[in-house]
Amino acid sequence: MVGAGGIGGYFGGRLAAAGHDVRFIARGRHLEALRRDGLTVEGPAGGAAAGSPGGFSVPADALHATGDPAEAGPADFILLGVKTWQLPDALPLLKPLMKDGTAVLTTQNGVEAPAEVAEAVGRDAVLPGSAKIITYLEGPGRIRHVGGLGSLTFGEWNNRPSERVGALREALDGAGATAVVPQDIWAELWAKFLFVAPFGGLGAVTDAPIGALRSRPGTRRLLADAMTEIQEVARATGTVLPEDIVATTLDFVDQQPAEGTSSLQRDIAAGLPSELEAWTGAVVHLGARHSVPTPVNGFLHQVLGLREARAAERRAEAGAA
Repeated sequence: MVGAGGIGGYFGGRLAAAGHDVRFIARGRHLEALRRDGLTVEGPAGGAAAGSPGGFSVPADALHATGDPAEAGPADFILLGVKTWQLPDALPLLKPLMKDGTAVLTTQNGVEAPAEVAEAVGRDAVLPGSAKIITYLEGPGRIRHVGGLGSLTFGEWNNRPSERVGALREALDGAGATAVVPQDIWAELWAKFLFVAPFGGLGAVTDAPIGALRSRPGTRRLLADAMTEIQEVARATGTVLPEDIVATTLDFVDQQPAEGTSSLQRDIAAGLPSELEAWTGAVVHLGARHSVPTPVNGFLHQVLGLREARAAERRAEAGAA
């Protein structure tokens, strides 16, 4: 698990609790807590007892946590659980973890991360994927699971069946996580992108949770319009999504916990670096490349881009003080 936050911590924890040999690449106070206290995942129903519906825990002696990839050694699978803006720093960590046949599973939100990872490790090593879960690092050694099924969707680059995809699916299913291997992994990535980018962008602009966004007619319409723009961009790039994808995605929005927020929204609110360029920014620049108008996403990108620029200035000033 390269990155032991919300995604790597949750799925790595599930696999470790099921007895698999899982190595966590972490740092700072989180690494110290994993080594000292183990990992605790608090679930939607509350509680963290192992095997309970509300969460689970993994003791420290069942974890292999390190800050040095060379100490972790080569792996059969690498789950890349960092955010898109962290990829340039994370990709050099992969070399000591690779061996013949190693598969690197991407989980970044957006549609461009698999190609970026493939430039570093080769396309044959990459399993494009996405996580359908709302989780975040609540504190050192503690992951908060807010909602979602806790599923990983992945497949080979060319969508063909393979032994390694089957082995990973079996391991995840046996560990209590849901593994999905779709007929077209690229359509799945775009379908999730169509959900997460509008939800994240509009939530960050309004500082409102998903329950508020979906319940007001105006913001619900903006969600639908932003989703429709992404559907058109996907079509222009060669990925055809179902005609009813916007309606079904809004149905999915209605099923989420009302208090749910995106990582993009939380990061921007905290004045931290975010995945804005990989989410809303990607919609805008891919739309421009393929001559597809994206006015709603363009507006969100400009407003949030200004907020990010001002936050970066404040961080620079604080660092110089």
